[in-house]
Amino acid sequence: MKVVMIGTGYVGLVSGTCFAEIGHDVTCIDIDEAKIAILEKGESPIFEPGLSDLLKRNISSKRLNFSLKYDAVAESDAVFLAVGTPSGADGQADLKYLYAAAESVAEKLPDGGIVVIKSTVPVGTSTKLREFISTKTNKTFHLVNNPEFLKEGSAVEDFMRPDRVVIGHQSEAAVKAMEELYSPLVRQGNPIYMMSNLSAEMTKYAANCFLATKISFINEIAGLCDLAGADINEVRKGISSDVRIGKHFFYPGPGYGGSCFPKDVQALVHTAKELGTDLKIVQATEEVNNSQKTYMYKKINEHFNGDLKGKVFAFWGVAFKANTDDVREAPAIYMSKALVQAGATVRFYDPEASENFSKLMESYPVTEGKLELVNDMYECINGCDGLVTMTEWREFQAPDFKKIKSALKSPVIFDGRNLYPTEKVLEEGFDYYAIGKHIKK
Repeated sequence: MKVVMIGTGYVGLVSGTCFAEIGHDVTCIDIDEAKIAILEKGESPIFEPGLSDLLKRNISSKRLNFSLKYDAVAESDAVFLAVGTPSGADGQADLKYLYAAAESVAEKLPDGGIVVIKSTVPVGTSTKLREFISTKTNKTFHLVNNPEFLKEGSAVEDFMRPDRVVIGHQSEAAVKAMEELYSPLVRQGNPIYMMSNLSAEMTKYAANCFLATKISFINEIAGLCDLAGADINEVRKGISSDVRIGKHFFYPGPGYGGSCFPKDVQALVHTAKELGTDLKIVQATEEVNNSQKTYMYKKINEHFNGDLKGKVFAFWGVAFKANTDDVREAPAIYMSKALVQAGATVRFYDPEASENFSKLMESYPVTEGKLELVNDMYECINGCDGLVTMTEWREFQAPDFKKIKSALKSPVIFDGRNLYPTEKVLEEGFDYYAIGKHIKK
């Protein structure tokens, strides 16, 4: 099939490249000239395991092309809208990029064309967008919702072996086209769920908000473990073995971040308010997460008796999670701001996200010029007053503790990801702080 992907951000680029990998003829379109130039060279503007190899292979095979123009839409079998839908100040999803892309598509759309909303959009968007496109073209068309369920760091694997594919539609023609498009990915029997457009839109938000709630729940229980003297690692094992609860998204840490959970939680809360109700559990999820981002700061401040002025802290990891260079809404942002405002300095190292984090933090007046990027994990901690783990990269999980101790000015680790065995760290002579662990001083 001839597929057009509008938008070469995280979702669009992964989806377009993977569609090409299974044999479809794909053209990815973007208005960013610099990004298209990078992609045409076979280089990926984002870090995602496995993506670069797929890009090069499918560009070489001529199944994957990139363009600034919408000409490919005219001969397409399906056009995917995979543009950003960022949160506004009130939490509402901003759909200006979606509508701009839809208007450009409408001008080139073939008769009977299929337009697929891949972007995460508020419930009811499909109805409004269908009406909007109808004012821009006299051609008949089908509008489909096909929300993505990709996890950064494993997005290629998630796309190629989906748990499920969700299709929102109003026509059998759209059903047949989407089944043909996805059939190579579901040969092992994983389901394609056909439903209404509205249900597909709700499914995406409900799924992400539930996962976000699991994260906030375990973080809140971890805080209670700190007070009660229980160990969250033991508690987590005890409850996650229940198949009704499960193990996924159930690890305590500095809170969720990234491009999806924060904005999707806010957007669903906003949608509920527009419909005259409150989502109390989802609202509480966001409140807990906002507090969790600086949970470890409180322990740092307490350890140094409220005097952080002149102290230097090393961050291992600044991406919002491992295996990505995405720093959007990363907890490291909020921890850095809190420490800098208290008079401290932050040095940081991340295998992939350092440059992105540096640029972002320079854009905030409070942290501009106050953070130092270091390109080696041990050099980063040299002479620092404490080590703070912020991202669960594998290279941080079995470090040389003697090397850490000799490099630090004071032997203290603030383990924001619970990476280390408590007894091991204490035996090495560190003061050790984690999230929800029972640590005897």
